[in-house]
Amino acid sequence: MNTDPAPAPAIAVTPAVDPAVADRRVIVALDFDDRRAAETLVERLGDACGSYKIGLELLVSAGPGLVRDLVERGHEVFLDLKLFEIPNSVAGAVRAAGALGASMVTVHAMGGTGIMSAAVEAAREFPRLRVLALTVVTSMTGSDLADIGVDAGTEEQVLRLARLAVGAGCDGVVASPREAGVLRELLGPDRLVVTPGVTLGPEAEDGAQDDEAAEGRAGVKGRRGAVGFGGTAGGHARPGTPRAAFAAGASHVVVGRSAAGRRTHWRRCGGWCGPLGDPCG
Repeated sequence: MNTDPAPAPAIAVTPAVDPAVADRRVIVALDFDDRRAAETLVERLGDACGSYKIGLELLVSAGPGLVRDLVERGHEVFLDLKLFEIPNSVAGAVRAAGALGASMVTVHAMGGTGIMSAAVEAAREFPRLRVLALTVVTSMTGSDLADIGVDAGTEEQVLRLARLAVGAGCDGVVASPREAGVLRELLGPDRLVVTPGVTLGPEAEDGAQDDEAAEGRAGVKGRRGAVGFGGTAGGHARPGTPRAAFAAGASHVVVGRSAAGRRTHWRRCGGWCGPLGDPCG
């Protein structure tokens, strides 16, 4: 029996922002608690950025109108809801995200096949909406997984949940930059691998510790020794640089607001997402 993951469905996305200016592989996180601060960053970046992430904090404080406005301006919106509810509620939230014009929405893979399948089915009404399964949040380590009864290292658990996501029909997964390589091997070329936890500077480069020692557990050996991976930064236990994430197989990276606000990096790296030969992170 062929157990290879089925190819993800083709999704046509018509860019409204000039793709020569804005590379949509870089998603800037609008992690603010008010709309004015978020809009200030959007205005500062201008055409350099084509995609933004809106999480629960900004959605609750600013309301869904900001999502609609960004979509109307030609931006793609990654609505990071991390849905973990009964299937009917998840399906309703996904339909609401699609009606707003979101391009991506997240559902917790830890919720199992039922809620992921419900999300995928609900998204069929919205051809541009991609359902992403969140595997292991980037702040978690193997010790955290042990606390909730998961007897696996982070990489092993990420791969386990990614297989469930494929079976449920999800368009891709969310994981840290460190798992991008093994996920690309597992998922093939078509599915999305979206990586938060992207940072610049030594905090993402100088940690050469092995995951077994850093997490205090035996298990699957991590990849902190690779160039561009290591350390901890910004609440992310498993960070990496943009260049390392893309080279490993990520389709998208999520950039924190503090780094994205330094416009010089966008100019230097062609919007952070220029050719991998550039010194992008």
